[in-house]
Amino acid sequence: MADGTKGKKVLFICLGNICRSPIAEAVFQWVVKKQRGLVGWEVDSAAIGSWHVGKDPDQRAIQVMKRHSIPMNHQARQLKKSDFAEFDYIIGMDHDNISDIKADAPPKHNAVVELFGSYDPEKELIIRDPYYDDDDLGFVKCYEQCLRCSRGFLDSLSV
Repeated sequence: MADGTKGKKVLFICLGNICRSPIAEAVFQWVVKKQRGLVGWEVDSAAIGSWHVGKDPDQRAIQVMKRHSIPMNHQARQLKKSDFAEFDYIIGMDHDNISDIKADAPPKHNAVVELFGSYDPEKELIIRDPYYDDDDLGFVKCYEQCLRCSRGFLDSLSV
C-alpha cells in the first residue's frame, strides 16, 4: 500500500474531457478537501482526443455538480507526455482509455496508470459515459460512481 500521508498528484482521463474526467476531477477534489480535509493534493483531468480542447465541461455535467454543491472549474485539455512525469497517478475511466494512456506513455515514467472503477466498492469497473445521452441520468450515474471510486481510492492509500 502506498504512503497516503502526503499529497499526491492525480490526473483523470476520459475520451474528450468534458464529461467523465472533469466530473471525476471535481468530485475527487471535493472528497479530498471537504470530506477528508486533506491538503497538498493536485488534481486535474485531460482527454485522449483533442476535439474539445479549451471547452468547458458539458452543461449536464455542470448542472449535476451544481445540484451536489461541488465546484467545477475546468477547461478541456489533452493528455501530454509531461503529464507522465508530473503526476503520481493517471486514472482512466474505461479500458480503452487505459490502452490509449499506455500507448501515449513515454518508455520510462513513474506514473501509476489505473482504471478508476477498480476502486469501486460496488465493482462497476467502467465509469458510465453519458456523452450521447438525451438527459442527465447518465451524468448522475457518473457522479455516483466517481464519488464511490474517489473514496475507494483514498481508502486504498489509507487517507
